[in-house]
Amino acid sequence: MRILRGRWVAFAVVVGLSALTGAASAQCSATGDGASCNAPGSVSMTAGRVVRLQMSAGSTSLTAPTPADFDAGFNSTNGPTLTVSANAPWTLHLRSTGTFWAATNTSPGAPARTTKPAGDLKWSTSANGVFSALTNGDVNLVTGAATANSATTLYFQTLYDWALDTPGNYSLTIVLTLTAP
Repeated sequence: MRILRGRWVAFAVVVGLSALTGAASAQCSATGDGASCNAPGSVSMTAGRVVRLQMSAGSTSLTAPTPADFDAGFNSTNGPTLTVSANAPWTLHLRSTGTFWAATNTSPGAPARTTKPAGDLKWSTSANGVFSALTNGDVNLVTGAATANSATTLYFQTLYDWALDTPGNYSLTIVLTLTAP
């Protein structure tokens, strides 16, 4: 509490000195009927870089695989819509927090695959675009100029292998990082 009081006292002293300095440099006086007085002044401010990321959903339930998905080796899921607001050029990065999916057993005698790589989740910014494997290092998802709102939908493809992807509950944490360098 002592530190806060000290800071408030310092703040009050600075404001008080500023008021005295301002009063000395801009003065005005008037007398009599209809007298008026104008004193010029100015204001200033510094606007720093401001960014905002909004997501349509904080989590995405991936489409459960069917036999046809295992035969094809993957299935697709529409992910969240990401909306960026920024007053400067910006970049949105994507990464996984780990190398492997977290796996929980759901079937006796068939343990969940604890070595399912994060790269088995692929991402794209276009439903029919090129999909890239998720890594645990930041990759550029999308970039843009200063904007009130720039929306991008994230699309996922999950890879499946009959011999490797055993029954279980699987989850993977991804991180989206918005920067305005």
